[in-house]
Amino acid sequence: MTKNKDIMLTLNQFPVVQYDIIFKETLEEMSKFNLGIACLVDKENNLKGVITDGDIRRKILNIQKPFSAFFVDDAIVHAVKEPICSNPETNINETLKIMNTNQIWDLPVINNKKLVGLVHLHPALNKLINKI
Repeated sequence: MTKNKDIMLTLNQFPVVQYDIIFKETLEEMSKFNLGIACLVDKENNLKGVITDGDIRRKILNIQKPFSAFFVDDAIVHAVKEPICSNPETNINETLKIMNTNQIWDLPVINNKKLVGLVHLHPALNKLINKI
């Protein structure tokens, strides 16, 4: 039985930033990894929220202020503060069902509120297909 911990991206493979970093720096970090998500954590690595490309698009359309003001906000201002998450021991089939039901490509993996990884749809599918 394949679990999240067997196929998740590790902390150095996706954007993980401090929740109080400015929004512009969060976007820059997202661009480095070419993933549509950044996980926001505190100093103890507790997950505080996530920001996705879709969240950014919706914010830009709904916020009526200059881009320059938008970019200097703390990232947490624009984050989903209670994202759907999973844990390392969850069966990947269950995780993929959650992702499909919620139409999301990424699912943070936490253990006792601490971010430990990220299930990203494409690497997860690649690893599962290669096991067949």
